Amino acid sequence: MTDVFAEAPAQSRKPTIFFDGVSSRKRQVTLTLADALEIVEEDGAHMRWAYADIRRADSPAGVLRLASTSAPPLARLEIRDAALAADVTARCMRLDEHQTSRRGIAKIVGWSVAAAVSIVCVVLFGVPLAADRLAPLVPKPVERRIGDAAEVQMKAIFGHGVCEDPAGKAAFTRLVNRLRDAAGLDDDSMTAGVLPTAVPNAFALPGGKVFVLKGLLDKAESPDELAGILAHELGHLKHHDNMRGLIYNGGTSFLIGLLFGDVTGSSAVIFASRSLVEASYSREAEAAADTFAIEIMHALGRSPKPAAELMFRITGKEGGSTLTTILASHPLTEDRLKRMSREDRPASGPPLLTDKEWRALKGICGSGKV
Repeated sequence: MTDVFAEAPAQSRKPTIFFDGVSSRKRQVTLTLADALEIVEEDGAHMRWAYADIRRADSPAGVLRLASTSAPPLARLEIRDAALAADVTARCMRLDEHQTSRRGIAKIVGWSVAAAVSIVCVVLFGVPLAADRLAPLVPKPVERRIGDAAEVQMKAIFGHGVCEDPAGKAAFTRLVNRLRDAAGLDDDSMTAGVLPTAVPNAFALPGGKVFVLKGLLDKAESPDELAGILAHELGHLKHHDNMRGLIYNGGTSFLIGLLFGDVTGSSAVIFASRSLVEASYSREAEAAADTFAIEIMHALGRSPKPAAELMFRITGKEGGSTLTTILASHPLTEDRLKRMSREDRPASGPPLLTDKEWRALKGICGSGKV
């Protein structure tokens, strides 16, 4: 019986091109369709590709591009003659075996959707839970190192050093220490400072670092106004909100980056750093810090209402500003102002600062413009 695959060399009106996968040189070849596909070059060199090893490769219209599992990975055969391509295709029973079937595509899509849903669930539920549990467990030396790094970045953003007037620094330290003692924060390494920038804000960093920006100090009309804001920031320290935000924002950003292809996790670093400087917290954390500030001011025999009035003055006058204000990082609502007003009590404790100390604090950055 005659072998149906035994044929003469297949001739083509269009050239058949071969790349051996080793060099980039294009070779014109002749094909022989025998018990295997024989590729014969012009100089007589030839090779054999078993039909079972031949697979279809991506190609432009009008070209059948083939590869072989037994040939070098980059080896390619390009057939441009339609009749010859049909003859070769008829003999290659596993030509498209490597291609993904519809069922396979559906499975890939299904697993991809499941993975995306899993990441979203972790972002919405898992990361916040982990942040809540882990934040109080971060060792203080680690917090201080994180706070040191955040302080460097924060000073680079604002481009200024800490205000150095001795009398003003002494008054500010005294105010912070009174609040710290009333709050039960026993961290003797706590540091505080005023930065000479016109932005009205105050924030606390990990490791017990408290900063007030001169723009806020300029708008404060009494020690009680400033003290209430500082007590609020100490509340964030007491509750580990800055570490919680760092863990949450970093973890969430990493997972979102993973979902959208940012496998380097660079967005996590950016968002985590921003979270420390901007000190933006959830509504629950803000409410808890407000409660903490109210309790501290009451413990000192002072009212929390002046702090709310200071925030209202700032947001009322500068709410449309593009600058970073208390409005940006500490959302103020009518309900919040009403709450602190309801907690207003006549002063029963001594002034937090003397008039002389308050004047010194107001001049801590000198008389120069910022």
